Amino acid sequence: MKIRDIDLGERPVVLAPMEDVTDASFRLICRELGADMVTTEFVSAEALVRNIASTTRKLENNPGERPAAIQIYGRDPDAMVEAARIVEEVGPDVIDLNFGCPVKKVAGKGAGAGMLRDIPKMLEITRRVVDAVKLPVTAKTRLGWDHDSRIIVDLAEQLQDCGIEALTVHGRTRAQLYTGQADWDMIAKVKANPRLKIPLIGNGDISSGADALRAFEQSGVDGIMIGRASIGAPWVFREVKQAVNGQADEPLTLSEKFAILRRQISESIDRIDPYRGILHIRRHLAASPLFKGIPDFRPTRIAMLQADTPESLAEILDRVEQMLTAIN
Repeated sequence: MKIRDIDLGERPVVLAPMEDVTDASFRLICRELGADMVTTEFVSAEALVRNIASTTRKLENNPGERPAAIQIYGRDPDAMVEAARIVEEVGPDVIDLNFGCPVKKVAGKGAGAGMLRDIPKMLEITRRVVDAVKLPVTAKTRLGWDHDSRIIVDLAEQLQDCGIEALTVHGRTRAQLYTGQADWDMIAKVKANPRLKIPLIGNGDISSGADALRAFEQSGVDGIMIGRASIGAPWVFREVKQAVNGQADEPLTLSEKFAILRRQISESIDRIDPYRGILHIRRHLAASPLFKGIPDFRPTRIAMLQADTPESLAEILDRVEQMLTAIN
């Protein structure tokens, strides 16, 4: 699969953009573990234009991340164009347009998935951004606003006509948020449209190698994107890539997985500071599927979410590793 001249190989697996998750450290770890391309946290166009420091920091990238995309969102066409030009100066491989974020503070204001209620403006933004920059532009969206307006088959073609060079479709409507099952049959209908020539990436409910293989076989997509399943478990990319490439399943050891979690803690602290770094990373660790099945784990999870020093979080993680070692 190629996005212009960026060759992601056969059946690539891409890291989804996630607010407060896909920072530079996490992106690099995911790349090292098998992600074929990574995407930043989504960046507010208006905040970027106003040069808000917390937003401009999201543009930081490491050469080891490449290929990497920076994703922007907003509802004002002028701001989106200006933000795209600012992003282009940073030099990512791809600029991605967020037309899929369902959270109220974004979609409720007409940005992200809110654009699904104003298709003419979505297309205007897409066309103008494509015309304003030289980098390849891609987009990410959903099936539609709700069950009665699943317009994705026609919309995909319209976005293609605006000049995007790849499209990611999350198999839910905005109304669903993250509930229910992703509809891969609808994604398959998008791919089956003979007029769609750009690469299609499918997203939704992929958390294992078996899920990935099923997604490719069911829908015929060119690539897949993984989001929530990577939180607290970036090694999911290694497992999925082994399955997709037909390789033997060689999972990381328990100690190797805990080493990755400890690296995330260390790099979060180094990137921010000890206190805020712990606040940032602790909920990611608490969400790790690594801890599923541990008896009476709830008090430990709460303690992990309340830890406010590197020492207290390290002590909890040591204790959890000992618990898992004993179980296994």
